[in-house]
Amino acid sequence: MERINRIKVVLAEKQRTNKWLAEKLGKDTSTVSKWCTNSSQPDIQTFLQIAEALEVDIRELLVGSQDSVVLVARPKSKTI
Repeated sequence: MERINRIKVVLAEKQRTNKWLAEKLGKDTSTVSKWCTNSSQPDIQTFLQIAEALEVDIRELLVGSQDSVVLVARPKSKTI
């Protein structure tokens, strides 16, 4: 199944558990587990609540068709 959200990843980065998020949002732990495995998705209002609880921008919870793009700055070349 295609990954739609990064909730599980962000929870791990913040050292939080599914249970913590469920309690914070007043949701059942099985619901949060489904979000973390991408078997179901929260509505947009819930995404906003999750972002607030985890103190992240909502965009950090979402992914597109590519996981990430890394931009690397090249050092300036010297002109002789």
